[in-house]
Amino acid sequence: MKLLHSAKVYLVILSIGTLSFLSYSFAEDYFGISKNLEIFIDVYENLNKYYVDDTNPGELMKTGIDAMLGSLDPYTNFYPESDIEDYRFLTTGQYGGIGSLIRRYEDHIVIAEPYEGFPAQKAGLQAGDLILAVDGKSTEGKTTQEMSKVLKGQPGTSLLLKVKRVSDGSVAEIELVRQEIKMNDVPYFGMLDEKTGYIKLNAFTETASREVKEAFQNLKDEHQVQKLVLDLRGNGGGLLREAVSIVNLFVSRGETVVETRGRSKNWEGEHTTLNAPMDTKIPLVVLIDEGSASASEIVSGALQDLDRAVVVGQESFGKGLVQQTHNLGYNAKLKITVAKYYIPSGRCIQRLDYSKRDASGKVIEVPDSLITEFTTRNGRKVYDGAGINPDREVPVPEASNILISLVTNNLIFEYDNEFQRKHNELPAAKTYRVSNEEYDTFKQFLEGKEYNYVTSSEKSLESFEKVAKAEKYFDEVKTEFEALKGQIEAQKADDLDTYQEEITELLENEIVSRYYYQSGRVEASLSRDPDVAEALKVLNNTELYASILEGTVAGK
Repeated sequence: MKLLHSAKVYLVILSIGTLSFLSYSFAEDYFGISKNLEIFIDVYENLNKYYVDDTNPGELMKTGIDAMLGSLDPYTNFYPESDIEDYRFLTTGQYGGIGSLIRRYEDHIVIAEPYEGFPAQKAGLQAGDLILAVDGKSTEGKTTQEMSKVLKGQPGTSLLLKVKRVSDGSVAEIELVRQEIKMNDVPYFGMLDEKTGYIKLNAFTETASREVKEAFQNLKDEHQVQKLVLDLRGNGGGLLREAVSIVNLFVSRGETVVETRGRSKNWEGEHTTLNAPMDTKIPLVVLIDEGSASASEIVSGALQDLDRAVVVGQESFGKGLVQQTHNLGYNAKLKITVAKYYIPSGRCIQRLDYSKRDASGKVIEVPDSLITEFTTRNGRKVYDGAGINPDREVPVPEASNILISLVTNNLIFEYDNEFQRKHNELPAAKTYRVSNEEYDTFKQFLEGKEYNYVTSSEKSLESFEKVAKAEKYFDEVKTEFEALKGQIEAQKADDLDTYQEEITELLENEIVSRYYYQSGRVEASLSRDPDVAEALKVLNNTELYASILEGTVAGK
C-alpha cells in the first residue's frame, strides 16, 4: 500500500514541472525528496484513519499544501479545482458570476456595487440590496469570501436570490443567470484639460495593452491629445508580456524593458519591445502609489529608467518576482515564483527577502546597507530593493478619525442608500458636487447614530493620565487636565465641520458610483486628486518636465 501511494505522489510531483525543471532540481536530492514524501504519506494516512474526529481529506491536504507554500512567499499558491474561478480572474480578469461587489452588512451580505452591463445590474439589483438567501440557503452569518464562492460559477448556470430591496424594504426572489464577467482593464479615459489626456489602468490581464492602445488612439483622434497621464495607482500587476507591450507604446522597437533571472536557466531571459511605438515624444507622467506592484512597477520603472516619463505619487509596493503556473492533476494548478525581474537600469525592486526571516519568523526588508545605486539613461540616480521611488513625491494625508468611524460604522453607505431612494438621477459625474445644503442633510441623518471614535489627542491624554498617576503628579495637575480634556471634547463635537471637505469628497465619490458605476467613480475623483494636480503641474511646465528627466532639478 505504501509503495502504491509513493508512486502516486511521485506522479503528482512529475506533473508540476517541465522536464528541464525536474532534471535541475528533483534529481539533485532524490533521496531527501523520496524520504520526506513517504513520511508525509504516513502522516496523512494515519490522520485520516485514526484522528479522534472525522476529517475531510481534501481540506486536510489543502491545509498542508497551503502551510508548506506559506513558508516560501505569498505569490506561490495552490488552486484546487474548486478555486479555479479565482485563478482565472487573477490571470484573465474573467470569471463566471453575477457581476457585483458584495460586502458584509450587519449579519447578512449586501450588494455593494453592481458592475454596469452584467447580470446583477441588468436584473435591477442596487447597492444596498440585502441578499437574504441563495438557492434557498440563508446568507445569515456568512462571510463575503463564503458568499463569493456561492455566487461564482460556470457561465450559463442559474441561481435564485432572495433579496430585501433597499428602495422600499420589499422582499423579492430574483433568478439570475451567471455570465462571463470581464472587467475592463481601462475603466476610464478622458481629458484632464484641453491638451492633457488621462488613462486609468486597473490590471494587466490579457487585454491590458490593447485597451490602453485603443484609449490612447481615441484621445489622439478625438481630442488631439498633446500630453498624457497614465494612472497605475492601486494596480497590483498581472501579465509580464502586457507590461512590456504597454511600455512599447511609448518607446522604440528593440528596447530592453525587463530581464528575468531564476534558479533555472530557462528563466534567464530578456524581454524587448517588438513593435513600432505609438508615440515616443508625447510628454508622459505615470502615477503610482503603494498599491502599484509587479507589472505596474515594470511599466513605471522601465519608463523611469529610460527617462521616457516622469513618475509621480508615492513609493510603489516593491514586488520584483515572476510567477509561472503548472497544471496539476484533477484540474488543480500550482503558481510558483520562478524568477526575479530586473528593469533597464539593472535594478531589482523586490523589497522583501523571503529567504530570510527574523527570530519571530517575520520576513525582513532588504537592509539599507545592501541597497545599491543604479543610474537611468540620462544618469539620474535610482535604487534597488525598495519599489519604484517617484520623481515627484506627493504626500498622502492621513484619513481623519471621524471619517474612518463613519466608514467602518457603515454610515456613509447607509446615507448613500437613502440618497439613492430620493433621487432618480444625478448630474454628470464630472460636475456633481455635494452642496452645503446636502451636507447639512447628511449631518441631520447622523443625529442619534453611533460613531464614537478616539482621537490621537485623547489617546495622548489617556497615556499622560496613567503616567502622571503612577508618578504621583496627577493630583497637582488634575484641574488643568480636566480643563484640557473638556476643550478637546468640545472641539471634537465640531469635527463634522472641521473635516467637511474630506468627508464631502468621499460622499461625492460614493454617490456618483451609484449612478455611473466604476468609470464615474474615477471621473468624479480627478478634480480633487493631489497626484493628478502634481502631474498637471509637471506637464504644464515644459522646463520643469525636461529638467526632471535630465536630472538637473531635485525631483522630490
